[in-house]
Amino acid sequence: MRADLKEHEKMVKICCIGAGYVGGPTMAVIALKCPDIEVAVVDISVPRITAWNSDQLPIYEPGLDDVVKQCRGKNLFFSTDVEKHVFEADIVFVSVNTPTKTRGLGAGKAADLTYWESAARMIADVSKSDKIVVEKSTVPVKTAEAIEKILTHNSKGINFQILSNPEFLAEGTAIEDLFKPDRVLIGGRETPGGQKAIKALKDVYAHWVPEENIITTNLWSAELSKLAANAFLAQRISSVNAMSALCEATGANVTQVAYAVGKDTRIGARFLNASVGFGGSCFQKDILNLVYICECNGLPEVAEYWKQVIKINDYQKTRFVNRVVASMFNTVSNKKIAILGFAFKKDTGDTRETPAIDVCKGLLGDKALLSIYDPQVTEDQIQRDLSMKKFDWDHPLHLQPMSPTAVKQVGVVWDAYEAAKDAHGVCILTEWDEFKTLDFQRIYDNMQKPAFVFDGRNVVDGEKLRQIGFIVYSIGKPLDAWLKDMPALV
Repeated sequence: MRADLKEHEKMVKICCIGAGYVGGPTMAVIALKCPDIEVAVVDISVPRITAWNSDQLPIYEPGLDDVVKQCRGKNLFFSTDVEKHVFEADIVFVSVNTPTKTRGLGAGKAADLTYWESAARMIADVSKSDKIVVEKSTVPVKTAEAIEKILTHNSKGINFQILSNPEFLAEGTAIEDLFKPDRVLIGGRETPGGQKAIKALKDVYAHWVPEENIITTNLWSAELSKLAANAFLAQRISSVNAMSALCEATGANVTQVAYAVGKDTRIGARFLNASVGFGGSCFQKDILNLVYICECNGLPEVAEYWKQVIKINDYQKTRFVNRVVASMFNTVSNKKIAILGFAFKKDTGDTRETPAIDVCKGLLGDKALLSIYDPQVTEDQIQRDLSMKKFDWDHPLHLQPMSPTAVKQVGVVWDAYEAAKDAHGVCILTEWDEFKTLDFQRIYDNMQKPAFVFDGRNVVDGEKLRQIGFIVYSIGKPLDAWLKDMPALV
């Protein structure tokens, strides 16, 4: 009995390897909700950890600053001493990057598990006590099994239990999602040891998540559920985007169609906004992963089915660029075009896989001059994104091209009016709230004529803009006479 009490008095220690978009916010919220648990977030990147310990956090997420400031230095620590904290931890979360492979077997589709594997080997090397290892990154199905093999073959008699605990955060609302998750998913082995590990992690989340929202499954179900959830969400966006093309061709209005469809309670209204395309670090990556897993398991029909979701997304971006170029007498060469919004969605500074990259590259390919404004994205990030090859963004900074050559035809400004001054067209590529309240009369007065607005997020009132004098293209809305006369070639 006394020993049991002693066990309970010992403070549980959690360590998370990887201080990125997932690791940082998740651990900050665990620290806030579990004052009796010591949480350390570790990363080999010195600049990243320095930023986490400063007033200027490395990522922008509403509410994150408050959470970090309440706990930092009390029971939340950010450190580059990876081995010390892994050695001390009872539970180790692994939240490292799993980029898409750029070469070798499965290039362009399979996940690159290099960082995962080195993390696992390091855990095995430094551990002197039993540990629960939790995979938090989005990983392909069966990763846990591979990690388990590395740990057990290097275990020196130490017992490791592997759990899969995928994150379901949406950027821009990550803190809210962590405070009130729809569900927490924990997958583990169906052995006594596996079940005990599941309970230990469940006890952490139970500090603030109602028990009925904590789902436990086997390892593979948990891993696959994450890929499946993202594939279903992306599929809804591609479905409504496919409809938007048909709406333009027939004179229907995609907003009205989506509203009517979303009223069906079996379908629901969320994720039915037509746009220039989806972005973010997960959707495309996870679907490519799903496709690869299907191919590896001899399921080409299933792989083809999911590939279409990405094809429609690429088609939507190409269609948008073609519409811009076609409207402007089939050339944008040496014409200034304002790009409003570069992040993949509002309320985040994240540009990973943002549709803005492909749209900008398409316009630059036709020699346009771009003036870009986004309230949260730095010039350095925009230049880096526009000069990088596909999938490079997901590899560590030191493996990316060192100083990408700045794209000469691109200027980055800090105000929408400056971006639109003397421009022929304005492209809205992120649905930032501030774009809804811009003084479009002022913008119109300072633009070249005819003045165009291409609304890739359906955020502006097309009718009001037409009254000012703009030629307006809104995705999936009935076309202006001007646009009908200049059909976009796809």
